[in-house]
Amino acid sequence: MTAEVTMYTTAVCPYCIRAERLLEAKGVTDLKKVRVDLDPQQRMLMMEKTGRRTVPQIYIGDTHVGGFDDLYALDQAGKLMPMLNG
Repeated sequence: MTAEVTMYTTAVCPYCIRAERLLEAKGVTDLKKVRVDLDPQQRMLMMEKTGRRTVPQIYIGDTHVGGFDDLYALDQAGKLMPMLNG
C-alpha cells in the first residue's frame, strides 16, 4: 500500500464507518482521519476543497474520491485497488 488515504469524518457517521471498513478490507492500515465535528475550521477547509458538505470525504493521495457511495462504486468497477497501490 503506497497511497496515503485521508478521510474527513465525524464521530457518528454510518457512511464513514462503512468507508473505513471497506478501506481496511482493501488493506489500508494507516487511514488519516480528519474530524470535522471537532474542528469547524477543518469542515470549512473540506467544503472549500471538495465543494461538498457531507462526510465522509475521501482522498487517495491527492485525488478526491468523494463519499462512501463513490468509494464503493470505484471498488465495484475494479478501480480502487489500482488507486490504493499508487
